[in-house]
Amino acid sequence: MTAAGAWTLGLAFVYTVALALASRTAHKRADRGEGFFVGSRTFGPWTVAFCITGLFSGSSYIAILELSYRTGISAIWYGVAETVQVLLIALILVKPLRKRLVVTVTGMIGERFGRTAQAIAGTITAFTFPMWSVATAIAFASALHAFTALSIETSIVVTALLLLIFLSAGGMRAVALTQKANCMVFVAMLAVGLAAFFINPGFDGLGRLAGERPEMFLLGNAGITLIVAWFGTFIVNVLLAQAAFQMTMSCRTPEDGRRGMLYAAGLGIPFILIGTLLGVAAAVIVPAQDLGLVAVPLYIAEVLPAPLAGVFFLGVWACALGWAAPCQFSGATSLGRDVGRALRPQATEDDLVRYTRWALVLLTVLMIIFAFLRSEESAWWNVLAWTLRNGATLAPVLAVLFWPLATRRAAYAAMVVGFTTGLAWYHFSDWSPSSFLYGIHPVWVGMSANVLTLVILTLLTAQWQRTRSRKRELQGYAALATGTALAIVAAGFWNVMHPLGFTGLAIFCVTTAGAAAAFLLAVPASGQGALEASVLRRQDERVASLD
Repeated sequence: MTAAGAWTLGLAFVYTVALALASRTAHKRADRGEGFFVGSRTFGPWTVAFCITGLFSGSSYIAILELSYRTGISAIWYGVAETVQVLLIALILVKPLRKRLVVTVTGMIGERFGRTAQAIAGTITAFTFPMWSVATAIAFASALHAFTALSIETSIVVTALLLLIFLSAGGMRAVALTQKANCMVFVAMLAVGLAAFFINPGFDGLGRLAGERPEMFLLGNAGITLIVAWFGTFIVNVLLAQAAFQMTMSCRTPEDGRRGMLYAAGLGIPFILIGTLLGVAAAVIVPAQDLGLVAVPLYIAEVLPAPLAGVFFLGVWACALGWAAPCQFSGATSLGRDVGRALRPQATEDDLVRYTRWALVLLTVLMIIFAFLRSEESAWWNVLAWTLRNGATLAPVLAVLFWPLATRRAAYAAMVVGFTTGLAWYHFSDWSPSSFLYGIHPVWVGMSANVLTLVILTLLTAQWQRTRSRKRELQGYAALATGTALAIVAAGFWNVMHPLGFTGLAIFCVTTAGAAAAFLLAVPASGQGALEASVLRRQDERVASLD
């Protein structure tokens, strides 16, 4: 073991013990019943800001370190896309969701489409969250692998077990305590990282790299297909960011939640800039590594004395905890609370807390399995998880918010078809992070299949009529015209758009425009009775709350 490895393990051990003691405090204060899942809705804006910063900025930092080592400054777009997501959630969704006391996206789906839909959505959501957990755990495991004889897989097992012990004790309060501590460690990590850059290679080293590898300084070097997929995934995820919703919904008031999200967007900027800088610096000093997340620890250990290297990788450990802990907890909430309630409607809130703790054990095992399947490429795991989860739940959530006509069976089919289509597209793309079947990213295929299935099956099976509202009719035909125009443009410029990676986005935009037209033009038939009228009234209330 190197000196840097000894410092890294020692500091991580001390920090972990401190978190364990904090966990005991959280256990004493742990909320019962509903409050376990949302901290009894007592968080202030800065608590929300620290939670969101630990969640999104820490994970972005890990992905950007890896991406910038391979693709240069174009990795910055990953962080920009995630920041756009945070801002959109703050400006559009926090207030209406907090007023409705939302806990999970799967709970919203179950409220509208029933217990079976809730069980399907909860199971798929729970399946994907350990993928996000693995994505950041890989980073710290890579550092241990570089400094010690431990394998990456063994390190991830240790991380998973720590998360299980900590989260099962304190619920959302444990997550909040962890994120506050993580944010303090982040400051030290960023400061040490900047010091490493100025020591070596500095801006002179970047100049030399620009002469040798000019592509590292092109903003499109990561590939337009992938960059567009990042933005599309994060923007669509605004409606589905369950872990962020669960943190933000723990706030005292909607205004506190919105302010916390806006603070978090600002706090995330240094992570994006410094992460990009350090990844490119590692490419200068340690240019021959296959894995970026192994190259960065080697670079830091070469430039800095062992104690400072230990501080830096304590920050990486905090990033892993900051993303993985909320993901594991939110996934367990979907499986234990939502699926548990769907399977056993008479369960009490205390029963659901117990199911959630059992679910944490199951997701820990799943996280370890994923780590053994692929213990590299952090960003790939993130995007795969978004592809599968968004491909299953996007259409049902849109229907909850905007389309009372949608049927339960259409929702069931949409979730299954979207999930399996995204998974199959990845399979036939050989699970590649950048090369895809027909040059189209699976995220667009899965979400398009999800939306199309819901719309087509609903129109084929439900009793509906064209809207009698002149305003909705005009809006519906405008959406239909927009979709038609987009389809014509995409077909006419296919040879130009396809090499740039825009065809998948074009297909999804056409699909979305067509769905919007259906949402506006097709309404429950007047003879369907009081049930549809009641659903329509609730739908109008939801739409009004978003204004």
